[in-house]
Amino acid sequence: LCRGGLAERLCRLQNRERSAISFWRHQCISEDKIPSDKSGVLIVKILEIFEECTIQVAICQQLEQSPAALSPEDAVINAEEPILKVLFTRETTAHLKSRPQDVIHIYPPWQKLLLQNADVPVIMNTYFSQKVLISEHPETREKTYGLTKMLIRKNIISLAQTFRLDLDDKLHQESSDNQVPCASQTHNNGDSRQRPLALSAANDSLLEMVESQGAVGWREVQVRVVIQRVYCLPAREGHRSYTQGNKPLCATPVANSDPPNVRLCLLVQDAYGMFSEVQLQSLSSTDDIEQYCRRWEGKYCCLAGMKILQRTTRGRALGLFSLIDSLWPPVVPVKVPGQSQDSEMMTTNLPPPSFCYILTVQSGEIHVEVDEEEQISNLYQPPAVHGLKEILRIDGCNQRCSFLAQVLYQRLQTKHSIPADQREMLLFVTDSTLQNVAPGIPKVVAVSVTASCVLSMEIIEALSAGSRPVFFKDALWGNGRIICVERTVLLLQKPLLCSAAGADLSELSGPVRLDELDSTAQANSVCALRGTVVGVNESTAFSWPTCNRCGNGKLELCPQDRELLYCNQCSEVVTTPVLKMQLEVFLSCPSRPQSTVKVKVWHERSVALFVLLTVVLFLQTYEVQSVLGKEVGLLNCYVHSVTSHPNCVVLEEIVLL
Repeated sequence: LCRGGLAERLCRLQNRERSAISFWRHQCISEDKIPSDKSGVLIVKILEIFEECTIQVAICQQLEQSPAALSPEDAVINAEEPILKVLFTRETTAHLKSRPQDVIHIYPPWQKLLLQNADVPVIMNTYFSQKVLISEHPETREKTYGLTKMLIRKNIISLAQTFRLDLDDKLHQESSDNQVPCASQTHNNGDSRQRPLALSAANDSLLEMVESQGAVGWREVQVRVVIQRVYCLPAREGHRSYTQGNKPLCATPVANSDPPNVRLCLLVQDAYGMFSEVQLQSLSSTDDIEQYCRRWEGKYCCLAGMKILQRTTRGRALGLFSLIDSLWPPVVPVKVPGQSQDSEMMTTNLPPPSFCYILTVQSGEIHVEVDEEEQISNLYQPPAVHGLKEILRIDGCNQRCSFLAQVLYQRLQTKHSIPADQREMLLFVTDSTLQNVAPGIPKVVAVSVTASCVLSMEIIEALSAGSRPVFFKDALWGNGRIICVERTVLLLQKPLLCSAAGADLSELSGPVRLDELDSTAQANSVCALRGTVVGVNESTAFSWPTCNRCGNGKLELCPQDRELLYCNQCSEVVTTPVLKMQLEVFLSCPSRPQSTVKVKVWHERSVALFVLLTVVLFLQTYEVQSVLGKEVGLLNCYVHSVTSHPNCVVLEEIVLL
């Protein structure tokens, strides 16, 4: 809040008000008596109670005397006493636990509001209120509680009625049908039974539900929304839910340690364009995310039994709002609160949302019902698929993008100061739009996958094999980087509904080409390398034989034949060992004539250099001069570092997937 502004001053005033109310109630409870000062006290008897817009409205009869001075006959309703309409907030209602025939003392500073064309005054500012018990005379109790055999109803008032909009009779009829009875005890011949909750017709406004039902959640009503995105988030405190076909999901608590600890989430949008993130159950398998995306995205669903976890803003949730911004403006006109909802009054010229409610399920409640048989909503915006060349040309920062690409190489960022489960993974990808371009545009792009991006086991296996293209949905583009963050989904199949926007989505044909090493090479990239061997680092060069069956690198001489090698793990003689090596070779490259180029060769992955140096490394009877001056063809390399002082490039030979 701005220092000294109206909002800050109002916040301070509300805090002082809450403190004063809490102190007053604590004082009344600790002294266990009614405050002695009766000046200005309004004494009322409740005749009827209903709820409207989170406010409890009590139709009351004003009393001139305290109930302690009343006779049992006076406790019955007297028609000559004035009638008042008293408003109680949700907090005051929870404190009083009032019901019809209760007597309430309302202490100053209460206010009386006289409305035009209304005979009943309205009493407001009833924070300092206390319930008084009437003497328990049997006849009085029978007469008093005989009038309470009624339901406390909850009136849901639409925005159209609030602003007195001239709508058709159907809307007014729907509003009258939305009067929802709340659960209350009814007494009949000493028996007590609970009336079931009733679900009203689905509302289409998330904001109206939040304002009318409050932060504690709504149970009696439901809101109809469109599922724009389905994804998983790392679950900190989860709920596990179970689903069968089109049946609603029901939630039960789960422990944090239950792997995989991820939660299924929905990004939903209502008819007014407002977004909300709904956090559902913890998944038993992350492989389920693909089927949920295919079955639920674009469908209508009804939310009930929700509670608000958080009201977040753009400044506190940049990742969430970058996804919301990619879905804004809506593809079809949305409703505008306070205006007639005729088609000509609808508009898409609206500012993007500045806040979003994070909702979660209340344990044991029916919360989400997806109509999978219904057609895709017109409000749904499928991911817009672009070619990588087009993404590299996007201006701006923190923009979501979706693309189909072939993974060529993956590498885990090994920083010892970061735990293994929090390290980033680099994926080097390409597509036909990059392979078929002129110089100046890279042929391979690095995609950083953060630890917060949830990957299914199927995706992890596919990334290791590199045999299938991967669809990256809602990745983040900015500052020249593509990052997979929270709410990014990796799929093996392109969604059936996606907007290609003229992008070339054809698969790769022919061998993949990398950019050759040049002056623009940067660390943590891949390139192709050619040059001439000018030196070998003999101090770090070594090789060792391994078992061709199990890969054991600790072979021994065979006891029966000292000229053969023996593997203890296989208990077999190794006749054709696999040679592994570590070697650093210095090259002279025409593309970087002023730089020292050092290539690290690890194990058996060096195919080209292995052919060149097998004999000299295995027998270890060579002279360095025998390999100096040899030409090295195109090697696929990973760039470890690029320094200017000294001018040096350190690379490692790799094998593409």
